[in-house]
Amino acid sequence: MEKIWLKNYPKGVAPEVDLSKYSSLYAIYEESIKMFGEKKAFTNMGVSLTFNELDRRVDQFASFLQNELKLKKGDRIAIQMPNVLQFPIIAFAALRSGLIIVNTNPLYTAKEMHHQFKDSGAKAIVILANYAHLLQQILKDTKIESVVITEIGDLFPTPKRLLVNSVVKYIKKMVPAYNLPQAYSFRQALEIGAMKPSALIPTTQEDIAFLQYTGGTTGVAKGAMLLHRNVLANVVQIREWMLPKFVEGKEVAVAALPLYHIFALTLNCFGLLRYGAENVLITNPRDIPGFIKELKKTPFTVLAGVNTLFNALMNNPEFVTIDFKKLKISVAGAMTLQKAVSEKWMSLTKTVIVEGYGLTEASPVVSCNPVDGTDQVGTIGMPFPNTDVKLVDDDGNEVPMGEPGELLCKGPQVMAGYWEKPEETALVLKDGWLKTGDVATVAPDGFFRIVDRKKDMILVSGFNVYPNEVEEAIASHPGVLEVAAIGVPDEHSGEIVKAVIVKKDSSLTAEEVIAHARKTLTNYKVPRLVEFRAELPKTNVGKILRRALRETAK
Repeated sequence: MEKIWLKNYPKGVAPEVDLSKYSSLYAIYEESIKMFGEKKAFTNMGVSLTFNELDRRVDQFASFLQNELKLKKGDRIAIQMPNVLQFPIIAFAALRSGLIIVNTNPLYTAKEMHHQFKDSGAKAIVILANYAHLLQQILKDTKIESVVITEIGDLFPTPKRLLVNSVVKYIKKMVPAYNLPQAYSFRQALEIGAMKPSALIPTTQEDIAFLQYTGGTTGVAKGAMLLHRNVLANVVQIREWMLPKFVEGKEVAVAALPLYHIFALTLNCFGLLRYGAENVLITNPRDIPGFIKELKKTPFTVLAGVNTLFNALMNNPEFVTIDFKKLKISVAGAMTLQKAVSEKWMSLTKTVIVEGYGLTEASPVVSCNPVDGTDQVGTIGMPFPNTDVKLVDDDGNEVPMGEPGELLCKGPQVMAGYWEKPEETALVLKDGWLKTGDVATVAPDGFFRIVDRKKDMILVSGFNVYPNEVEEAIASHPGVLEVAAIGVPDEHSGEIVKAVIVKKDSSLTAEEVIAHARKTLTNYKVPRLVEFRAELPKTNVGKILRRALRETAK
């Protein structure tokens, strides 16, 4: 396919960027410290760390890892916590020490933790006390030798630290009892580390930086091997893409998505850090009232989220009391941004949500809409610099312009493969091309549009029905809060469309939903079944789990 998108790249953004400036991810961190020393780097619950304070703590924790735990280059260290100030300290200290970070979802069950720690061969873990009881259940059956336990307020000033940790433990009772006598506390680790300076362990772009687990929603989770080069490339690509909008040292970014997720990890923890931005860490974005209170206190300029998060915020009555005067841009990823959500956001905030596209295996960003005002709602924009994209049929042949095909991408941000799973790697990587499993189309102007996940496609009497299209149509009804479309077996047509809905208007009926869908959908795409639920199953970042709905469908 001709690179038709190159002629339409945003003004000021080159189709190629130089990735040779930095030897590793840690080199970007070091440059940021030198450039923005006394500026705020991370803020959580009103407590901030400057870049220099961050660096001092990173040196202490790196010394602890190297001198007390005796971890060596290439050892795996798991991090399991939400967005708290400890996360970036641990992550940068691990990279300084040449370790491989295994990011772990705090919402995991003991069984899921067991799989990830066994599979990765992690030798150490830093875990929030809230989840330590689960670790206790499976620790003996892993290779983990060292445990560090932290509490939410560990880096807060003394009065606030004691108050927050006591409330979490004794009032809210969010820390189940555990018995891990061999564990260090995080504060103890910093004290030990402060006794001796750390060493900078040399790493190259070809060393593994992260084992980022993915695929858990479709089967057994696999560790995507993200090299320093992969994430480094995406950070540089993001920086170039955002140049028309951002100013170094002047941005305040709200990190609502968890840093252990690849989206926020690359965008906030590295990309916006390199801009000298202050990252405001939201520990529990599911607490929408609490989240809105934080937004009201914060003169933020950029916010990244997913469709369901933007929707939930706007459906809270307090949302209209937020001051959006300094907001420059919002960024959506991880799932399709619905037109109804995008339009309402623009109406209420007077700013756009720029939609991008990516996946864990691509560190994650593959494409994005321009940030200079030429974005196209409903598209995923154009491929990033240094990135090739093509659309192919089931036989691997490129499809004609305007026809749907599986999106394949190739670029420096694409992973090296899955950890110790060559067969799985071979299924998705060939000659550098990554099979994304997403079906897309491209228009003559070079803007790409995701049609749907290949595996989520519904086949009705031989016709392809894409859930995104059905959901888009139904979501425009004012009585619908959230919707997911799935296929269920049918003896006559093979499958029929089922809509699972969370109501915004309690009086909404199935008949009204179907009648509304008929206004914009052809007959075979219209839902034959409508189910109302109090909530929809979601991933840790708020992405609706259609697979879980299919498994329970009757």
